[in-house]
Amino acid sequence: MKKVLLTLMASALIFSGCGFKKDVVIKVNNKDITKGQYEQAYQNAAKNSQLAQMGIEIPESEDNLMYLMVKDRVVNELIVKELINQELEKRNISVTKEDTEKERQKMIDRVGSKEKFNEILKQNGVSNSQFEKDLAQEIKMQKLINVIHPVSISDSQTKDFYNKNLNKFKYPDKVRASHILISANPVEIKAQLREKNSSMNDIEINAKVQEIMNERYKKAQTIEKQIKHTPEKFEAIARDESDDTMTAKNGGDIGFFSQKEMVKPFADVAFKQKPNTISEVVQTPYGFHIIKVTDRKAAGQQPYEKVKEQIRQFMGAQEQIKALEMFLTNLKSHAVIQYVDPSFDPIQIETKMKKLAAERKAVLQNAKQAQTSTPAGKQ
Repeated sequence: MKKVLLTLMASALIFSGCGFKKDVVIKVNNKDITKGQYEQAYQNAAKNSQLAQMGIEIPESEDNLMYLMVKDRVVNELIVKELINQELEKRNISVTKEDTEKERQKMIDRVGSKEKFNEILKQNGVSNSQFEKDLAQEIKMQKLINVIHPVSISDSQTKDFYNKNLNKFKYPDKVRASHILISANPVEIKAQLREKNSSMNDIEINAKVQEIMNERYKKAQTIEKQIKHTPEKFEAIARDESDDTMTAKNGGDIGFFSQKEMVKPFADVAFKQKPNTISEVVQTPYGFHIIKVTDRKAAGQQPYEKVKEQIRQFMGAQEQIKALEMFLTNLKSHAVIQYVDPSFDPIQIETKMKKLAAERKAVLQNAKQAQTSTPAGKQ
């Protein structure tokens, strides 16, 4: 439930008027959830799953345990989203253009510029129109939460929280670095090749992926040699050559970061380097990097005044999440939910999951017994 709530607060989707398949699979207080809505929500969930990040596809089969686990979560999220939309309509909660512009500007101010903000949207594959819809729904959600459970956190509460959680406000050693990235993610390259060359078999695709990876590694090596020869040109080369377009504009500058904020291969090298030194080519899941360390900052403690407002926001959000959780549980318990297509009934989904899990466990136990038993004739 908490994962659903956080997802809703971050980016809730409105599904009306999108040209979905009209097959009704669930009714929530006599409002339809269609097969098309489910399919889009499932694809979004599957695409963002950890397995997808590793390049593993989840077969869309009722006999696949992973598929059923994702389906169970998606069905629950669709029902909760529909209940929220009904509550928003019932309470006449709406969002004005001024509301969305104000929130958008806050986000732009936090990242530094409109250009950087648009670049972040692009890198995450979010269109401006989709962002506007998600932002409007997020503002509606916040308005609903403020009505359900308005909060006011005092200075004494924030101070008390700070004093009881001093370790949370310590910051570790930090490094400031710039980098040049030659992007090379084998999973992405493979997906692109499959899309463009449907006639290629797996052996051909894997060979082509390796060829492309080798080409990009050689390119990174060439850039590294050029920089080692003329280190004063690092920033200029980063602007021209780096595939990290956000940092390239600033000569590759990433800013200060702690060791845990970066992927391990990158952090391991950066934290071993001295200021004004340049690394050899470093490979991460994003590709090949040439790293230049520019500064270091020793560990320390953030002062209370600097984090006071962050604490206030955090404490208020925690209170409101708990209140929203209780509110949604109550809404769901009083809702009339009909599973027009029984295969979307969570009870049926969970029954199938238990059956498949039991079958898998039995197979593993049998395999283990077969390995440990003495073969006939070997006495």
